[in-house]
Amino acid sequence: MGAIADELLSHMPDRTGYDVPHAEVRARQVAAINERFHEQADRIRIVRQRADEAGIAEIRSLADVVPLLLPHTAYKSYPESFLFDEKWDKLTRWLNTVSAHPTGNTDLAGISGIDEWIDRLQAAGHYLSCSSGTTGKSAMLISSEADIAHGQQDLVNAVLWGADVQANASRRFFSTAPVAKVPKNTMLGLGLFEAFARKDVAPFVSPAPAMTVGSITAALVMRRKIADGTATPGEIAAFDAEGAARAKGMADAVDAVAEAIIAARDDELFLMGMWAGHYNVAKAVRDRGYSAKDFNPANALFCSGGLKRAQVPDDYRQFVYETFNVAPERTFLSYGMQEIQSNMPQCPNGRYHVPAWLVCLPLNENGDVLLDADRGEITARAAFFDLSIDGRWGGVISGDCIRIDNRPCACGNRSPSIADTITRYADFKGDDKIGCAGTVDAYIRGMS
Repeated sequence: MGAIADELLSHMPDRTGYDVPHAEVRARQVAAINERFHEQADRIRIVRQRADEAGIAEIRSLADVVPLLLPHTAYKSYPESFLFDEKWDKLTRWLNTVSAHPTGNTDLAGISGIDEWIDRLQAAGHYLSCSSGTTGKSAMLISSEADIAHGQQDLVNAVLWGADVQANASRRFFSTAPVAKVPKNTMLGLGLFEAFARKDVAPFVSPAPAMTVGSITAALVMRRKIADGTATPGEIAAFDAEGAARAKGMADAVDAVAEAIIAARDDELFLMGMWAGHYNVAKAVRDRGYSAKDFNPANALFCSGGLKRAQVPDDYRQFVYETFNVAPERTFLSYGMQEIQSNMPQCPNGRYHVPAWLVCLPLNENGDVLLDADRGEITARAAFFDLSIDGRWGGVISGDCIRIDNRPCACGNRSPSIADTITRYADFKGDDKIGCAGTVDAYIRGMS
């Protein structure tokens, strides 16, 4: 990684990167992106293709970066037949088009399913992060070993900055609901455990059925077969039975987590999950007659992701706090996405702070024009360039609509910050049309 990017990343260990003013750091960010461009353009074929088409040989301004940003859909651009027909050789070649490190060293012999393919990639030094794919195809984002090491350190430091907790290995870990079982999630969880958890007791993992990429993919395949009329009655019956068993397993798991947390109520707890999982377990705890008065006042909450369309009461956050005796200042909330690896932790003022090594580029709705964010808080499509990423291109156009402000925050920190009003274009527009998405996706499919 280049010297300028390294200098910006040097703010991470002492957690000063959330207090660097926009005006002070912007010139160095542009220079660091230029470093990354020269390091990776010839390693990631789609970036070279985009640069040649736009006539870009140097990054001299943030506007020069916009044509080189990849839409988030680029990581879903593989033909579905590669996945559904288990063409691991072709899927690996497709992955190589968005990877900064060749994936050809992966052993593909005798693979029995996508979960084993992911394991083989990891054995070759490629860590694959896959979205749930519950609303369509899974995004596949590759990370290197350097990315995993950075991700672990970045997450721990973001928690230390964003929540009133200490890395003194004093807490018992509980997951309130399962997360997608992929190498990146596992490794980041290990980093948190090493920093914050007691080592004399294992973390309590939700006993709900594992959410592997293979199980999600199998469900997607069956839904497609049902929709196009090719599923047999026996397949449909088996699918329905499996769904009912999974639903019962999820419900039983909530009770199991609640019982385990109640048993450990005198200890300092570190509760991990998404808001819906926290709420469901909190309700089960309340149903058993327990509330804040029964729990340790030093408890902490780690919450990742949004509601994901879960149906919960309007006061779900307060309900969770008041159940587990968690003070809001001991809650870690952050804004992020699979396409980047750096966290934007929330401050006491309720805003997500963008660290110095993560560049936010506010774009128009179409995703092809950089907006002027210097005039105060503006509404924009969120795009980012993550200078920490080694295994793939750091620039991505998201599907999120944000309100960003480059002025100092009322909390006292001077980095750009994003309001807690983030929405997805697909949710309020009914569709999400990024101008370059079709062209970029077609390029990547063609290269594979």
